[in-house]
Amino acid sequence: MQRPAVLIVEDEPLLRIHAADIVEEAGFFAIEANNADEAVRILETRDDIVLLFTDVQMPGSMDGLKLAHAVRNRWPPIKIVIVSGHLQVAKNDLPDDSRFFGKPFETTKMIAELRALIG
Repeated sequence: MQRPAVLIVEDEPLLRIHAADIVEEAGFFAIEANNADEAVRILETRDDIVLLFTDVQMPGSMDGLKLAHAVRNRWPPIKIVIVSGHLQVAKNDLPDDSRFFGKPFETTKMIAELRALIG
């Protein structure tokens, strides 16, 4: 059986690797993108992504929050986790049915949240 795929969008390589390790440890398949533009290209070519895991601040045509809203509009079934070490995102600024975590987050809590969201 194929593991559910999680798209990680993070411009910092070490943080992206760490997020991929968490996703894999939770039992899912990690797909990595450096920015929102790359993430959208990946989403347009794959139909197996069940969750978007994105940082807020990153270079490119849109930040992680705008990406999250775009994903909610174009791919409504995809679950969304937004993280940031610099910003607190208000609940009413988040797309529907998404979660926000400040960095650094506790690995075990993130694994539990991913498993709960994906099922």
